[in-house]
Amino acid sequence: MKRVVAIIKPFQLESVKEALKKAGIQGMTVTEVKGFGRQKGHTELYRGHEYIVDFLPKTRIEILVSAQTVDEVAKTIMDSARTGNIGDGKIFVQDVESIYRIRTGEEDSQAL
Repeated sequence: MKRVVAIIKPFQLESVKEALKKAGIQGMTVTEVKGFGRQKGHTELYRGHEYIVDFLPKTRIEILVSAQTVDEVAKTIMDSARTGNIGDGKIFVQDVESIYRIRTGEEDSQAL
């Protein structure tokens, strides 16, 4: 099993969610995060003073999938989150040793 973690622009969340639903993904965890990379940040004006905003708002999506579907999920996220501009995000794929469903005690693929 794999954990797919995607960091995307917040306004792309709805299109990514819909694309993943169409691909058969039944659940995900979404977190509002802040970060920076090549996009760097920007300068804003507040009450007459300029200040630098280093960390930009991003959305983190976590999905647990079988190893067989990880490439399809990554491609679905890339296709639905891509704007072609800097700061579109990244996708990380990690191995998951075990999964347990708390309510039923199911394990691994049954717990997905």
